[in-house]
Amino acid sequence: MNILDVSNFEIKETDGVFTFKNENTTIGFVRFNEIGEVEYIFVNPIFRKQGLATKLLQLVKKKLEKK
Repeated sequence: MNILDVSNFEIKETDGVFTFKNENTTIGFVRFNEIGEVEYIFVNPIFRKQGLATKLLQLVKKKLEKK
């Protein structure tokens, strides 16, 4: 598994959704509810197997730890 360098991507958070984007496309996103259940997660097939889903789940965990 290659580790994805996310420094070139924009991370947005809106209404329980974290989204990774670059200037051309959405790389991946995760939607979660207020108790931390992941409702859905998506990674663009071109960017799979690079640790992005793990990074998205870490963002959810970090967000919920602050509550």
